[in-house]
Amino acid sequence: MGMSDTALFMGQLLRRPHQIVALAPSAPGLCAEMTRELDPARGPVLELGAGTGNITQAILASGIAPEACHSIEMNPEFCDRLRARFPGLNLHQMSAGECGALPLRNVQAVISGLPLLSMPIGLQRAILGGALRLLAPGGEFVQFTYGPKPPLARAVREELGLTWRESAKIWWNMPPARVYRFARTQSCRMDARTHRG
Repeated sequence: MGMSDTALFMGQLLRRPHQIVALAPSAPGLCAEMTRELDPARGPVLELGAGTGNITQAILASGIAPEACHSIEMNPEFCDRLRARFPGLNLHQMSAGECGALPLRNVQAVISGLPLLSMPIGLQRAILGGALRLLAPGGEFVQFTYGPKPPLARAVREELGLTWRESAKIWWNMPPARVYRFARTQSCRMDARTHRG
């Protein structure tokens, strides 16, 4: 029997603490909220920081075909787990800062499990700038956070002219989290609070 996702995650947390900031893999409720608005008819999905694949599983469970899901992960051991767990998944072992170079267009959503706020502003700018270039009109950058503020530096939000919506707090995640949906316009549905700046 193989190592559990939690055991693999904790082992990598101890060995690569500069890469992994979360205390545990994302819980089902958080994964469901992050993928809630995906539509198999609206085009491909880009996932950043796939980890052990909990959010990947939720993306596929929403009806997105493996060939329409492009997942980026730097950690080689996580990549091995993802390849074994999700045959047919488009897995890219690379930095999320290079995502804009992928041959993708009209991506319906970018689903991010990255610890953006712990990253330098230059890397945040590279990730968001690249992701926004791939998004279809009306597409969103979906990011969770454990903290009380938007999970993206104010300078980057202002430079890119982003608006956002935030979910209710997901108490059953460890630690409790909230999901933000960032976009360049306010044309998205208003089923949560919308902010600008």
